[in-house]
Amino acid sequence: MRTIFVIFDSLVRNALESYGGTSIATPNFRRFSERAITFDNHFAGSLPCMPARRDMHTGRLNFLHRSWGPLEPFDQSFSELLRSQGTYTHLISDHYHYWEDGGATYHNRYSSWDFIRGQEWDKWKAMVKPPMERFKTMYHAMQQPEGAEDGRLQAMINREYVRDENDFCCPRSFASAFEFLDTNRDADDWLLHLECFDPHEPFFAPARFREQYPSGYTGPILDWPRYKRAEESEDEIKELRSNYAALLAMCDEYFGKLIDYLDEHDMWKDTAVVLTTDHGFLLAEHDWWGKNRMPFFNEIAHIPLIIHHPAYAEQAGTRRKALTQTTDIMPTLLDCHGMAPPHTVEGHSLLPVLAEDAPLREALLYGMFGAGTNITDGRYTYFCYPEDMTRQMLYEYTLMPMHLKGLFHVDELRQAELTSGFGFSQGVPLLKVPARRNVKGQPVGHRGQGGGYEDTTTVLYDLETDYEQQHPFRDEAIENRLLTSMSKIMEANEAPAEAFTRLGLPSPWAPAGQH
Repeated sequence: MRTIFVIFDSLVRNALESYGGTSIATPNFRRFSERAITFDNHFAGSLPCMPARRDMHTGRLNFLHRSWGPLEPFDQSFSELLRSQGTYTHLISDHYHYWEDGGATYHNRYSSWDFIRGQEWDKWKAMVKPPMERFKTMYHAMQQPEGAEDGRLQAMINREYVRDENDFCCPRSFASAFEFLDTNRDADDWLLHLECFDPHEPFFAPARFREQYPSGYTGPILDWPRYKRAEESEDEIKELRSNYAALLAMCDEYFGKLIDYLDEHDMWKDTAVVLTTDHGFLLAEHDWWGKNRMPFFNEIAHIPLIIHHPAYAEQAGTRRKALTQTTDIMPTLLDCHGMAPPHTVEGHSLLPVLAEDAPLREALLYGMFGAGTNITDGRYTYFCYPEDMTRQMLYEYTLMPMHLKGLFHVDELRQAELTSGFGFSQGVPLLKVPARRNVKGQPVGHRGQGGGYEDTTTVLYDLETDYEQQHPFRDEAIENRLLTSMSKIMEANEAPAEAFTRLGLPSPWAPAGQH
């Protein structure tokens, strides 16, 4: 078996034609869904980027124990497990977070890898004295760096070296994939992991794609929203959305080149292809930009998953209603290569669901460390928050004390204590470190953008009548049922005692605070 595992970052589900999107041309994603099986109830797990990838690598949720961080020494990555049985694994990615402190242990799990440089604030090009006055004129105020350490400055520098379409990272990533396939398509038992940072912001695409989505906006470059309330003018919102559309259209075209390659070389008969994302993105829906300071609405949490497997080719073009999430990716990739998952895995292989649509679970959890704990049963979504976000107990459980771009500060580590660990840590003791706080007493958020979370109101939505989640309500019977499911899932994932306490749920662990 050969497997091609494709991830596009921030791939918004409802923007794709295969999921009903009409405003952006995505004929190649639709073309793939016509020869594959499309999952209609696929959700994120741990958010955002690297926590989602840890879910995908290990087959279990991690946001209940840890913020953004590397694979831990006790984590069992699908890539390393496949390598152990002789399957060759190769990573091609421009997702530069894999090479920062907070993701530095992922790429080394592969047999080989190719890092495509230059996305966002990747420390790629050196410019001691950047042309700040030109940058101030060239870019919208929203995109101006807030200091020398703001990654937006590095992104401006990197963009100076992107002149032609072939300089963009997405085309270069696919070129590397075709090089791998040219060399190895006649070999057997390999997994190619092709991962594109696009259509993640900044929404910077070649002109021929941007011209397809005019906005009428005439101001400075505006293609990188900050994660905040949407307070921009209609023209500015339209410009940002148009830039996202252009970038998504580029991703679709290059994915189409992969489909063409598989057609040309008759690879569908012995190659599985898995297409998904880590999360979606709010483009001013619900009056928000981004993915992590607000509740995790469907635009963020309900994500695409489309799978072709040659053993189920007769199912091409069909859809599945089973409730699935990112933790199912890892056991599915193992199963493609005939390998059973370790006992620590909470996800499910989706190969049986490719054969026949059948329920896998009654509900699933998703969320981000220190934010809401969210649950859906496919009919309802429930956003559950602590009564007081400023006084919640929150600890990082880790042997790899790294944040997004740096190590834990010694002041953090001075407060650490050694705990007995969890079953999934394979008997290894862990550091228990109090989570960092901002001036409001809330846990520091993703990328240090002010920290804290907003709209922290516990609410319920009925997806059958209100998929857009515009009409929150409360219903004690439904909430109690979902809270019971939440407790069961948290217990199965060995959530620490304080994770139950912060939500007002009875903890199964005694004495309290044992972990």
